[in-house]
Amino acid sequence: MRIKRIIAALLVAAMAISATACGNSASGGSSSASSKAAEVTVKDMVGREVKVTPGSYKKVVCIGAGALRMYSYIGDMSLLAGVEDIDNTSLSERPKMFDGVARPYVMAYENELAKLPSCGVGGPNAQAAEAEKILSCKPDIVISEYEDVDKENALADQLGVPVITLKAGPMGVFDESFAGSMKLLGQIFNASEKAETLCAFVDKEKAEISKRTKDIKDDAKPSVYICGLGNWGTTNHLMTAQNYVSFNIANVKNVVTGLEANGIQAIEKEKFTELGAKTDIMFIDAAAVKNIKPLYAEDAKMFDTVKAWKEGNVYLEMAFNAYYTNYEIALINTWYIAKTVYPDQFKDIDITAKTNEVTKTFLGKEMAEDIFKKPASFGGYQKIDTNTFFK
Repeated sequence: MRIKRIIAALLVAAMAISATACGNSASGGSSSASSKAAEVTVKDMVGREVKVTPGSYKKVVCIGAGALRMYSYIGDMSLLAGVEDIDNTSLSERPKMFDGVARPYVMAYENELAKLPSCGVGGPNAQAAEAEKILSCKPDIVISEYEDVDKENALADQLGVPVITLKAGPMGVFDESFAGSMKLLGQIFNASEKAETLCAFVDKEKAEISKRTKDIKDDAKPSVYICGLGNWGTTNHLMTAQNYVSFNIANVKNVVTGLEANGIQAIEKEKFTELGAKTDIMFIDAAAVKNIKPLYAEDAKMFDTVKAWKEGNVYLEMAFNAYYTNYEIALINTWYIAKTVYPDQFKDIDITAKTNEVTKTFLGKEMAEDIFKKPASFGGYQKIDTNTFFK
């Protein structure tokens, strides 16, 4: 009987050892496979073919206008190994031209960014990557928005790690290139589901705005003027666009026509006067207020030719360009413009609630209150009292 018990115990032990060995082998194979994911070649947003190993990266650096913002929508911020000085608000010596403007990605991760070493100065005046500072952060991948192919290739050779170039395109948050950048980040950082969810959200929002406004007849549409659009920080009531993306999405009739180019550009005072007589509604981007105020102080009659100004139909949208495009704010602006121009079609939309919904989708946090508190937000979306606002 005792011998049988001994034999049985030996059999159980043998089976356990065999199972453990098999388990270790299987686990080891799985672990090895997951820790050493297959290398693939991806094409970045400027057409460069780059070899990457999805899901393997532990130290990430983002360089160039908008790169960190895009990464913050999809990537794990705890993987950052460095940050540009412009995005580290704890530094006393750094570019500060955008500090008063809402940059939701910086606001959402301000404490985390403050703990990181510098990977370069950043900002509009930084037109080249600082390789030595990047190297000091020891990244294993770099996300960039410097779009010069030759320089990106040279930087990759110098750093010895993949350099992935992103971009958005002329339609900003609604552009295929923005979606492409999100999906590329999703592929590289094993966050494809997150990227697809964000892109689907933007598509849904765009479709909803367009659906509500597409059947409005042209003769029933007010003529609308947008000014103060950011262009390297130089902006005022004469800076506009005849192909403003938010207007196009919301089927808004732009009073600006006949310009030689479609992008953001300055118009002559004479053109402004001509357009002003036909302008039913005027939007001012918050980025322009600091420049318009002194001009208004010099000549309070500067807007006297604008019909919307005289009739009290002037509105403030949030600044959407601050170290490149704030994509979530550009989307919210589109909702605000649509609701303002076509109030009957958007009675159910509360802009504060919409702001929270959008920032929650992009950054995981409801940020309306924080965005509206920024000095250059002037309290948030609003109808401007033209008798007091610029005084």
